[in-house]
Amino acid sequence: MGPPDPRQRFEELYTEHYATVSGYVRRRSDDPHDVADVIAETFTTAWRRLGEVPPGDRARLWLYGVARRTLANHRRGESRRAALTTRLRAELAEWTGPAADPAADPAADPVADAVPETARAAFMRLSADDREVLSLVAWEGLGNAELAQVLGCSRLAVRQRLHRARKRLAAELAADDPDLARYGPRAVRLAKETS
Repeated sequence: MGPPDPRQRFEELYTEHYATVSGYVRRRSDDPHDVADVIAETFTTAWRRLGEVPPGDRARLWLYGVARRTLANHRRGESRRAALTTRLRAELAEWTGPAADPAADPAADPVADAVPETARAAFMRLSADDREVLSLVAWEGLGNAELAQVLGCSRLAVRQRLHRARKRLAAELAADDPDLARYGPRAVRLAKETS
């Protein structure tokens, strides 16, 4: 008689210990979604490491150990996600906060305050594809080779897409603000190309 079939062994392990592992996890977590995730990950680990699962009742203790570590990992992940969410909300609130009121601050330059709003409005009128290309370059700092890899196209295609997106942005800026000099000489040149 040969070694037991791995699938059969796992099914027996699952059938025999699901209730106890489930109870263990439920008593340590309040969120039903978290419970389901931890139980699933515990038994996924058991399947991947089936050769390490001890026989008999020691298997239950082994599963408890896996469930304990899985819960700890899950809690750490939730803490990291919560901290990241808080940080992103703060950054987003700062970026999209209300525009400065020139009347409230006599030292404020109304032209300087209007430029970011004008640029943001022009940017938001672009297609999602154009916004993505420009964002990857401006905000993520990607070069053409990296951009080509992210977009899944050639460097030549990237250069063309980027050039066209910049031209469309310049045209949108020109529609709102005929004095493109404040956006730089490239904006002026690109706007002339679209005329």
